Amino acid sequence: MASSSSGIVAGLTAGALAVVGFLSYQASANAPDSVAAPSASVSPGATPTGKGKAVKPSPLALPADSGTGTRVVYSLSGKRVWLVDATAPAASRQKPPTYPVAPSAVSPSPDTYRVSTRSLRITGSDGKPVEHVVRFANVDGVTVGFSAAVDGTMPTPGAQPQEGTGAVRMAREDATEVWEFATVGVKVVVVP
Repeated sequence: MASSSSGIVAGLTAGALAVVGFLSYQASANAPDSVAAPSASVSPGATPTGKGKAVKPSPLALPADSGTGTRVVYSLSGKRVWLVDATAPAASRQKPPTYPVAPSAVSPSPDTYRVSTRSLRITGSDGKPVEHVVRFANVDGVTVGFSAAVDGTMPTPGAQPQEGTGAVRMAREDATEVWEFATVGVKVVVVP
């Protein structure tokens, strides 16, 4: 009798485990994403895919920790600026306009600055006629600002900027947009 009761207990235990396993699977398969446990393979700031692999954020996405309010965001490593208008509708703040830049030889440290001065047209620190100059930082006596060459040229990608200049160059149409947005006093947030 002892051997038949242990067989019954083993059978009931196996059946109970099967039911619990099935219910667990069903619960996890139907759980909304908002309560699902994060995958160990997803790094902070990355978006999970259906296969459990992490996807890097788009290089066009506004960098995380880039401040609040109306501001220009300048990513040193991304070589790009964003114009964030805090007064715009929420949908347009989620995808602010962004423009590629050719970085200067002298770069400011990541921090928050303010547009200090602007010039419609001058000769740049590299000797080129430039327009729509928006200055926001000073590094060891070198003024750093966004501008466009009047002749429309941009530095060759990968070329070293002229030593000692603070000219962050943009395409003419992009510099016009920054000029219209970044008036004196507007924040410029520099991120790594």
